[in-house]
Amino acid sequence: MSDKREAVLVTGAAGFIGFHVAAKLLNDGCTVWGIDNLNDYYSVDLKQARLKELQQHENFHFATLGLEDNASFAPLFKQIQPKHVIHLAAQAGVRYSLENPGAYIQSNLVGFANVLEACRHQGVDHLIYASSSSVYGGNRKVPFAEEDQVDHPVSLYAATKKSNELMAHAYAHLYGLPVTGLRFFTVYGPWGRPDMAYYKFTKALLANETIDVYNHGDMERDFTYVDDVVESIVRLLDVPPAENEISSAPYALYNIGNHTPVSLTSFIETLEGVLNVKAKKNLMPMQPGDVKKTFAEVKALQACVGFEPATPLREGLQKFAQWYRSYHGDVARETA
Repeated sequence: MSDKREAVLVTGAAGFIGFHVAAKLLNDGCTVWGIDNLNDYYSVDLKQARLKELQQHENFHFATLGLEDNASFAPLFKQIQPKHVIHLAAQAGVRYSLENPGAYIQSNLVGFANVLEACRHQGVDHLIYASSSSVYGGNRKVPFAEEDQVDHPVSLYAATKKSNELMAHAYAHLYGLPVTGLRFFTVYGPWGRPDMAYYKFTKALLANETIDVYNHGDMERDFTYVDDVVESIVRLLDVPPAENEISSAPYALYNIGNHTPVSLTSFIETLEGVLNVKAKKNLMPMQPGDVKKTFAEVKALQACVGFEPATPLREGLQKFAQWYRSYHGDVARETA
């Protein structure tokens, strides 16, 4: 990692991946500015608990604001003058985009446009932003590769992420802004998102409750442990893209996935083993906006930074379960 970095701006710093990225940078000696709107899509208490961990570092600074509020964001960005920006703030969740599409337009499109504008006016050295494996939609060719066509999204969330990729490339081309997009594949781990299946399954299994298993378990996911995601981001941060054979712009796009799809049935069996609990299953049909399989090709990432995610699922779930019991046990005691 470069020792020349000044302030690094991490948007979505109170979020799952943002928290872990900020913690890693702080532990590496960086000064980190975090931004998050602390919305109530899921537990604000969990987001505050993540922030409490980060605020133990004297080099962490935080502002509560939404990126779509450019009247507040632009002056703060100018004040910080970051040379590196890791943009992880977004309205997450495929299914929620069916219920509240406006949140995705504001956060994922308007907010991202404001980030791009701020970065190009500031002359940022490198902008890394979060895309998603959801952009591959119903593609049947596997593994998914960065050069595959991704013009058939099956959710608005996926459509906003594909839009982010197009917007970022345009700014890279027009203004020479070095931009790297990352397509994350089903990230999991400690301090994770309660709306994700692994988190909901863990909660239900420990409470002896029934879990909903969609498409009757006939699904596969490329589960990617959060520490592997963080390592990928931090390594890429010091490798801003240049013009290449694919694009004349300083733009790059990488899959960040464990490149080892696991069936939903096998995943549940692994979680049962980790928790030492037998699941009670409610078999359900496929949900709108969902896809049957994700599978990341990561040759480009390996070629660029000499690293690829590889944490075995059982190992990652064991670490998550340990954190889950510790965190929720502490929360339960505090509120008793």
